[in-house]
Amino acid sequence: MRLHAEQLLIDGPAGKIDITVENPGAPRGIALIGHPHPLFGGGNTNKVVQTLARTFNHLDYVALRPNFRGIGLSEGTHDDGRGETEDLLAVLAEAKCRYGNLPIALAGFSFGAYVQTRVAEALLEAGHPAQRLVLVGTASGFVEGARRYHTKAVPGDTIVIHGSEDTTVPLANVIEWAKPLELPVIVVPGADHFFHRRLHVIREIVSRAWRH
Repeated sequence: MRLHAEQLLIDGPAGKIDITVENPGAPRGIALIGHPHPLFGGGNTNKVVQTLARTFNHLDYVALRPNFRGIGLSEGTHDDGRGETEDLLAVLAEAKCRYGNLPIALAGFSFGAYVQTRVAEALLEAGHPAQRLVLVGTASGFVEGARRYHTKAVPGDTIVIHGSEDTTVPLANVIEWAKPLELPVIVVPGADHFFHRRLHVIREIVSRAWRH
């Protein structure tokens, strides 16, 4: 499935938000996908982010890949996840206006996964919980060169995927976050943080989970 990607610029809390949208037509849900840390080369063209978007397109979701502040045409400056959470909520509001009040899937990679735990908490508090979360290489605990991430609690049906060889966010960090939540973590043997040569495994895990 090769969908034409549409570029959107919408007004957000700190200026314009630059979004890539892939719509399969007559979508049954909205998938919002967060990208890795913008200060370390992250953007919405990241391979894991693109894999998540394509996976959701195959599941008949319209996939939105916003750029965080300071990346692409998105305005504003990096805000350690706070402003980024507000931006993703603004993107969701715009998506609901465009595509209708459809189920929301939140997906993210690395810093983007961390931000999505905050978005999920905000949606839950507003009485409009997300349908489900998919978190890959979730930034949690102390991450070298970045900071300590206080990743939020998420529902028990959240799909958490992590590489056994992740040296950016050690698997132990994610286990420590997941343990008190009794949250299963799917470990992909041999996968590094960026899932080189393992992207197909992410696609298969998410596709299987959605079809059951």
